Amino acid sequence: MKYLFVRPEYLVCSFTGKMGYMHYADELVKEFLVFRGFTNTLQTFETELSTDIGKGFQVDKILDLIFLEYVPKFQTEKLVGLLGFLKQYYSASIDTVFLSTLSKLEVSILRYFIIHALQLGRKEKVIEFFASNGNNLLLRSHEWVPWFAIPYLKSPNLDPQFRIYFSKEWLDAVHLSTRNFLSEMFNGTRIPALLKISTEKSTIKHLKKDIKQLNLKLSQLQALLEEKEAQICQLRSSSSTEVSTLQRSHSIYSPTGTRGKHGCETNYFPVNRLSDVRSQPTANELEIEKCDDDYVKFLPELTLAKSGHDSSSSARLFGDWDDNLGEMQQEIEFPEVKVDFQETFLGHTSPISRSRFSASGNNIASASLDGTVRIWTYDSSTPSSRNATIYCGAEIMSLDWECKSDRLLLIGTADSGIKAWNVDAKRVVCDLSTTPEFPSILDLKCSPVEPIFVSAAASRRNVDQIGLASLTVWNMKTWKAMTVLPLGEDPPAITSLCFNHNGKILAASATDGMIHMFDMAAGLQITGWPAHDAAISSVLFGHDETSIFSLGYDGKANASRICRHEMAMDANGTRLLATSGSVRSPIYQVQGHTLGLRTLPHGAAITTVDWHPTLPIYLTGSADHSVRVTSIS
Repeated sequence: MKYLFVRPEYLVCSFTGKMGYMHYADELVKEFLVFRGFTNTLQTFETELSTDIGKGFQVDKILDLIFLEYVPKFQTEKLVGLLGFLKQYYSASIDTVFLSTLSKLEVSILRYFIIHALQLGRKEKVIEFFASNGNNLLLRSHEWVPWFAIPYLKSPNLDPQFRIYFSKEWLDAVHLSTRNFLSEMFNGTRIPALLKISTEKSTIKHLKKDIKQLNLKLSQLQALLEEKEAQICQLRSSSSTEVSTLQRSHSIYSPTGTRGKHGCETNYFPVNRLSDVRSQPTANELEIEKCDDDYVKFLPELTLAKSGHDSSSSARLFGDWDDNLGEMQQEIEFPEVKVDFQETFLGHTSPISRSRFSASGNNIASASLDGTVRIWTYDSSTPSSRNATIYCGAEIMSLDWECKSDRLLLIGTADSGIKAWNVDAKRVVCDLSTTPEFPSILDLKCSPVEPIFVSAAASRRNVDQIGLASLTVWNMKTWKAMTVLPLGEDPPAITSLCFNHNGKILAASATDGMIHMFDMAAGLQITGWPAHDAAISSVLFGHDETSIFSLGYDGKANASRICRHEMAMDANGTRLLATSGSVRSPIYQVQGHTLGLRTLPHGAAITTVDWHPTLPIYLTGSADHSVRVTSIS
């Protein structure tokens, strides 16, 4: 006999890459049959799987059948059946050379069976084998004629004609040749389209990982470039006259610290010297004093306290992004975040208007100006079965997830529409409409306790145009309006909503700079106070709910329909992330006296932000059409 040796690269590892997803494909078929209700077909399929003679074309399992079960247990019928199955199944898909080699290999395996039986002294098994298969063997080849005498020889292992078959080298060669041949044969088999799903999924996963690493490297290079450019600008400015000033940059104002001369408390924040000196501050702005240690002393006027509510405090967040020098100052002030990992989502085709983590943080909903919402996950270990694209047919103004689960997503549009999307069913389960007088749903907020949500609708789309407001409370079980919260006669548009931890109090900010507080049980406004001189973009309860943070439109150049500036607080209440007209966003340190941070750069202005509900992971959406998930230490 000629031994069949195949090169090492044809071993089973090559085959595993193509056919290793057979079990996954079987499960897909079962899932489809259940979905279609083909129960009889499913039962037949499972029965055939349990008696699968080809063992899913897994080389190791077929070898075990031959050399560890059929041959040692003298199961000749099963052995002949398996070899016949392989020969018949692949006779139409492999070339003539392969078919000829398979026939020779079949002869060697059957002779291996005979030799094994004789070595164990089981001549009767050899006689039974020839009785069952002798005629068929003689029809195939006359080479089998001498083998019919082998069970009757006294010492066949010494016979010159059969001696070689009793050697360990020949027995090992048959085993190795069988493995190599099956591996090569299966590798040359055409892969069904169903199996390609798994291999393509694996390829996509690897590509995504490569893209994530490249994006992170790109961000690091961009950050390094910006740092060098900032250093160059700083060196150039050092040669001119140094004048201490404050030029409308990101700053947090909070009445905590030491008492100032206006009866409120004073905070200290480090700033850089700028070349432009502002004129005298207005009555509602800050007074500036030069300190010996190059710090600027901020003396904010009373906000909540002067309204007669001394038990809590308020924080105001001003921003100005229309001056490049102001942006440079902000980026020099704050060090860059240290990133553990970063994932970039590139599924949108227009600027991002809103993005939100779900209640668990596993799923993300992001909206863009083209009227689409995409639901996706950033973690490869999280099932992507909820991923979807929702076409709303109108500009999306607001998003909010149900607070107790990830099941429902609320979508507010500019054409009086509020859609409730069920992520499990992948369909809109309710399509509500506000009155035609208030078509723009500027914000939606779900109660953290009850199955209700509040919608802030406005008569005009752009918040820089004064419009009228309507606040409606909706029941999420009946999907009907419960009540309209009172705002007074001709109230200005409400831009942002926020519940406290138990859902009993609702804070709402307006375009006239007011913050309103509502008792949800009574459905009445309990207080309100002027917090800004212009429209407020975003409002948040502090972590301990003894303070309110508000983000104004003061001085913003891009308060247009691209985005309404917003802010988000992390789970611990220590970091406040705000949007920016720059490619970076500031992360303010709310507690303590440490400096804030700045995010890695996008390719354009950052238009939306959010924090993971439990982890130090934040979300940024940009006018460059991308959404990023960033984990920091």
